Amino acid sequence: MSTQKLSNVKLSDYREFLSRCGSKCVGCEGEHEKWERSDFLRPIIVQTHLEPVPEFIIKNALRNLGLTKKDFFEILFDCR
Repeated sequence: MSTQKLSNVKLSDYREFLSRCGSKCVGCEGEHEKWERSDFLRPIIVQTHLEPVPEFIIKNALRNLGLTKKDFFEILFDCR
């Protein structure tokens, strides 16, 4: 069982994860970035003024991507 937590993820790591999942930042408005991928029903909005990224935001993105917490860390740290 993983001891890694979603509660202390840096904004740069979260952006890297989204990028590795094939999504792209398509725009910024104020302190928010809009990330999209062709198969998304809705974009992922990243609040750039929050560090670390709140856990509920990561969980919402994982749900949108159809991934698990384990998948998050495997993709982010290339440990597959």
